[in-house]
Amino acid sequence: MNSKALLLGLFTVVIWGSTFAANSVSLQGGYSAGHLILFRFLIASAIFVMIAFIPSMKIRIPEKQDFWKIMLLGWVGISGYHICATNGQLTISAGTAGMLIGSGPIFTTILAIIILKERLGKVGWIGLGFGFIGIILIALGSGDTSLGIAPGVFLTILAAIATSIFFVYQKPFFKKYSAIELTAYCTWAGTIPFLLFAPGFFTTIQTATLEANLTSIYIGIFPTAIAYFTWAIALSLANASSVSSILYLEPVIAIIVAWIWLGELPSSLTLIGGLVAISGVLVVNFYGKKQTFSNNSTNKIEQIQ
Repeated sequence: MNSKALLLGLFTVVIWGSTFAANSVSLQGGYSAGHLILFRFLIASAIFVMIAFIPSMKIRIPEKQDFWKIMLLGWVGISGYHICATNGQLTISAGTAGMLIGSGPIFTTILAIIILKERLGKVGWIGLGFGFIGIILIALGSGDTSLGIAPGVFLTILAAIATSIFFVYQKPFFKKYSAIELTAYCTWAGTIPFLLFAPGFFTTIQTATLEANLTSIYIGIFPTAIAYFTWAIALSLANASSVSSILYLEPVIAIIVAWIWLGELPSSLTLIGGLVAISGVLVVNFYGKKQTFSNNSTNKIEQIQ
């Protein structure tokens, strides 16, 4: 991985890591989960429309046979993910949400085993087991009472599964479309369901606190549009698996930002669970796989699609 890809990847993960605390600020400042999602994606969609008019970007119209596949991908990976993740943060802390999302590669691995017939060695299965133990510990430490589980945990886990499906099924599309094209398509597709949250949207903007409004604008511009754009460039400059390894820093950044910005720290049990979960993910991805995503794997995805 060259230095430019590394720097862009690090920039992206830092911005994404700040999203969880920013979401909490907006939600506590007067935004409903639906209005926050709609606001951020209206901004992001508008930015990608402007990018599409830049001749050098060459964002083409998707091929007819790919249209509904890309729409479905956007609905699952964008709409499903953000509805679950944002509503999940209504009852769990920013750091807890970051750790649960950071454990998402566990579900990606399971999908790879089921769909791509990827094989794990003994070490990989042990790592997968530790990953699930970590998720259970995070969940148990998320409630207000001892060993209680906050409802947002289940929504956030669904969000992690949605983004895992997104990562697995978008792979073959990179053979036809650039990373920025696919990101724009999925952003536009994913924004459409959010229009259901339009009633009362402008009233929320008028009644929300100034900090909540400014934070929502930040979320729309940086984590939702710019970060996806810089991530797409990083993917185009280096091997995807190498760049994606930077994502393991996201939960750490989420906890640090939430601590500095909100004065919020997850419980000790949640922190231990996060450490166990991320360690399990690292073991699976770096030591446990007998075969990685290959051309055969890509072909299997295409056959399923």
